[in-house]
Amino acid sequence: MIISLIAAIDQVGGIGKDGKVPWHISADLKFFKHITMGHMILMGRKTFESIGETLPGRTNLILSNQTDFHPADTIVFHSLELALDYAREQDEDEVFIIGGEKVFQQTMPLAQRIYLTRVDGEFDCDVFFPQIDIDSWQVVESDHHPKGEKQPISFTFQVFEKILK
Repeated sequence: MIISLIAAIDQVGGIGKDGKVPWHISADLKFFKHITMGHMILMGRKTFESIGETLPGRTNLILSNQTDFHPADTIVFHSLELALDYAREQDEDEVFIIGGEKVFQQTMPLAQRIYLTRVDGEFDCDVFFPQIDIDSWQVVESDHHPKGEKQPISFTFQVFEKILK
């Protein structure tokens, strides 16, 4: 099973502010939906609460220390290991880690792939994506989207693969 991280980050690695994404990029939302549809997505409780609902067409796995947290149409785990074991037992071919900061930090060493949207600009973020060790990862795809009439922010889609040593 491939463990993939998927995120949109600003130029300093920011991913959010006060539980919200500080930009709106329609193409990024469509990309996220296309890539994750039909797969398991794994997120922390705060990320789930910031989204406000389960994401349809995907199995929503949530990490939480709260024993009384059981939102409808989700599967809650109290450890990362249990969540990943569950995904493997279900023969998932690729599980997507969608945040937040702590979950990204926990899973970065386990990941084999990163789908990253690099948003041009620096936003006032209070949560961040972990640093990518450039000696351990290589960019295998990159697609730049300049700002335009319908898109006020330029961004680049990138896919990283872990370098096997």
